[in-house]
Amino acid sequence: MDKTDERLIAALRHNARASLSDLALQLDLSRTTVRARIERLQIKGDILGFTVVLKEDALQDPVRGLMMIGIEGRGASRIIRQLQGLSEVRAIHTTNGRWDLIVELGTETLETLDAALAKIRTFDGVVSSETNLLLATKKDS
Repeated sequence: MDKTDERLIAALRHNARASLSDLALQLDLSRTTVRARIERLQIKGDILGFTVVLKEDALQDPVRGLMMIGIEGRGASRIIRQLQGLSEVRAIHTTNGRWDLIVELGTETLETLDAALAKIRTFDGVVSSETNLLLATKKDS
């Protein structure tokens, strides 16, 4: 992937519905070149698809936090299933090191976040946790 492909992908990330003509103007390329590059990136598997971002997907939760969880024994898959059922859970990451899971949480209020944390701590097999509130996002993908 060269710099032109990177610029093309950046433009598509900004607006995946941009027309080939608009992309060509923006990148100072021909429409044919843009189409060929997109097709090549799809064939190579660099571009897997295009998506829609809804307004509510772009809105950030007013209260966000990361909860690091330590798990006893082999209960990780069961705990992950329980976490997936919670509406406050935005993402679940497995990791190495001190913590077994890192869970991204998002809620409307601190009280709701506190209730979610309390519930997660009661899951059988959760032996330790630490939570950090996210105050500001300086860069988001």
